[in-house]
Amino acid sequence: MQASKTIQDCLQWRAMNESCFHCGLPIPATADFPVRYREQAQATCCAGCQAVASTIIQSGLADYYQHRTAGARQAEPLPRELLEQIRLYDAEALQRSFVHIENEQVREASLMLEGITCAACVWLNEQHLSRLPGVLSVDIHYGSHRARVRWDTQRLRLSDILQAIHAIGYHAHPYDANRQEALQQRERKQTIKRLWVAGLSMMQVMMYAVPIYLDSAQEISADFLWLLHWASFILTLPVVLYSAVPFYRATWRDLKAHRVGMDTPISIGILTAFIASCWALLQRVEHGIYFDSVSMFVFLLLGGRYLESLAQRKAGAATESLIKLIPAFAHQLSDWPASHNSQQAAVTQLHKDDIILVKPGETIPVDGLVLAGNSASNEALLTGESRLLDKTEGDTVIAGSVNCTSPLVIRVERNGEDTRLASIVRLLDKALAEKPRLALLANHFASWFVTLLLLTAAATYLGWHYVDPDRALWVMVAVLVISCPCALSLATPTALTAAAGHLASLGILVTRGHALETLPKVSEVVFDKTGTLTYGELRLLDCLPMAVDDRSTVLQLAATLEQGSEHPLARALLAALPTDKMLPACSQLQSLPGQGLSGHIDGKPYWLGAPEFICQQLGLAQLPQPDWQADNTVIALANQQQLLALFAFGDAPRAEAAELIQQLKQQGLNVHLLSGDGDGAVSALAQRLAIPQQRARATPEDKLAYVSALQAQGKRVLMVGDGINDAPVLAKADVSLAMGAGTDVARASGDMILINNQLTLIAQAMKVARRTLHIIQQNLCWAAGYNLLALPLAISGHVTPWIASLGMATSSLLVVSNALRLLRRKS
Repeated sequence: MQASKTIQDCLQWRAMNESCFHCGLPIPATADFPVRYREQAQATCCAGCQAVASTIIQSGLADYYQHRTAGARQAEPLPRELLEQIRLYDAEALQRSFVHIENEQVREASLMLEGITCAACVWLNEQHLSRLPGVLSVDIHYGSHRARVRWDTQRLRLSDILQAIHAIGYHAHPYDANRQEALQQRERKQTIKRLWVAGLSMMQVMMYAVPIYLDSAQEISADFLWLLHWASFILTLPVVLYSAVPFYRATWRDLKAHRVGMDTPISIGILTAFIASCWALLQRVEHGIYFDSVSMFVFLLLGGRYLESLAQRKAGAATESLIKLIPAFAHQLSDWPASHNSQQAAVTQLHKDDIILVKPGETIPVDGLVLAGNSASNEALLTGESRLLDKTEGDTVIAGSVNCTSPLVIRVERNGEDTRLASIVRLLDKALAEKPRLALLANHFASWFVTLLLLTAAATYLGWHYVDPDRALWVMVAVLVISCPCALSLATPTALTAAAGHLASLGILVTRGHALETLPKVSEVVFDKTGTLTYGELRLLDCLPMAVDDRSTVLQLAATLEQGSEHPLARALLAALPTDKMLPACSQLQSLPGQGLSGHIDGKPYWLGAPEFICQQLGLAQLPQPDWQADNTVIALANQQQLLALFAFGDAPRAEAAELIQQLKQQGLNVHLLSGDGDGAVSALAQRLAIPQQRARATPEDKLAYVSALQAQGKRVLMVGDGINDAPVLAKADVSLAMGAGTDVARASGDMILINNQLTLIAQAMKVARRTLHIIQQNLCWAAGYNLLALPLAISGHVTPWIASLGMATSSLLVVSNALRLLRRKS
């Protein structure tokens, strides 16, 4: 009885809806594949759709069918050949180009999804995959259809994930920028074709409409007049049946999901105007034919949408440009250094410790170490550093940078998803996948605004039907078209995407969506000391010549004694020496651990070391000026007769730190210094940089309490740090920025990352964030003001349908163009 009832319900449903519950395609007359959805029988077109729909419903994901805005792809059984191909992706060799290895068990794959048509598709895939045992996280970016899936290899294989995606009607492939570009080009070509048909039809129909509008004296004969109307009808058919199809599809998706979307009023307007014109043509009602308006506003709407898509693609180009930096092939040196003969090899097939040759002008395909050659690399797209960086033997190079001057022989250290470039792309994807509060509010408002608009259009029709029935329909069409809330939905996300792209080009990665929204509200900026405001390494701070006045001479002598040492003080001395200084030979070099060293330069003995060691060599009780640089490490240089110089070493402030602090104060921000270092070092740095509020010897718990106390006073805090001990306070702050050279834990906790450690970019980021908020406010005010002005004009009958379409398209374009101002290099 129950089975008979199900079949009977299903046949009754099909009689009303002749389309598949899952994919929306027509149901063959002989098909009998029912599914049970919320106590009602629904018909599907084939066994595949039945299986997929059952899987979705039984997995507890039935809400997908309520929220989707497009029909799913028709399900197809997984061919045996494809199943075998999917299983091949379990091999580590194939995974190298698109899978990042976090540790022995955890992997993260970058996948490209096909079949994504709306936000509900993203929701369904995320929910379905997250329920698989072993899947740790799933993030899908709707704009690029790129998915990042993390899983436990001991509980799940990559092929299981790919099969699970296929089981609900979608297809997943390893992310390939070229393949993605091909898909986007195909979509753009289809859009251009529709636009071309609409434009050609509009021009031809207007040629027939203009004589009719100008014939005030009725000089055109009635037969010829109706011939022009019939010609307009024929030329408008391709527009309605082909060019306007994207609007119908979107509306059909919305209606099947029991909701109204932004394309719903547009579709209603197009079809209403066309059907009414057809009725007037058949009834020979002369003043009710507006085929020219139909073709014109379809053309204007398509043109506006196309320009919007180009602008949005430009705004989100930061991630895509990074992905495309890596070349497909490299010159591999199999027998280096015995032979310099190279052969072409796929970059994805390179392994750690392989040797490659990168010629001048080529992009470096891997993270590696220079084994031979002297050149310069351009890392501007990755770090924002515009200067060429010298590269010589022993230096590291990063994938995506360009070798500019001479050939380099490089040993592969990291490849594919393990490179620094890949980690940057993952952070950008993470940020773009998050929806800031402003964007969510705008989309929520836009969704119910459409419903209100439809009710207003219906009320307008009824009102005009009693005032002037001949104009009622066209006034309603103008109301439907002119107030589409596209501009309202575009106002926030386009500006945020453009701002994130601009900051990425400067050298700041926005890794969480709320950062740009919160940054303009910050009143307090809290800095860590070591590695943030300072370099985090020993540097020569000062040199005090004693017996001679020539600073360079004593520095050269000290560097000569230290030139073969790997001690941090030796490296600091050598780094401070001018590059054009030649070091003389040093003989009889002797190192005394914990004290210093001695050697002969030009036959004369010299000593370099701790003050106590030098005093012992000279027979002194103590050195002159014993309190000089007391808070730093001091060493002395002497010969047989006398003390020659004192050298002070410490952690020096970054060259741009003082300028940054001054810029932040000029912006009205309060600056704090929070460090675990001793009182003397912290106080000295605070005084040097003019930071009024400081705290020394701060533990991670102290830092957390300090920031919490500021927040308890109602203040918004930006925290800037770099170390593991900064991770908790970075996570606690309202918005945080991690130094690019900091620890992995700190970078993971930061809302933004300063890739090239250029501190002055922080002040620039504050300005960009304020500009972003200002532009979002402009966009929202424009979108709201436009609707408040345009809607009354349309309701009162002062706007024709084609002018309404022009106004709607112009409104959206203005919002996008305003957001694109954030891409300008000057901030």
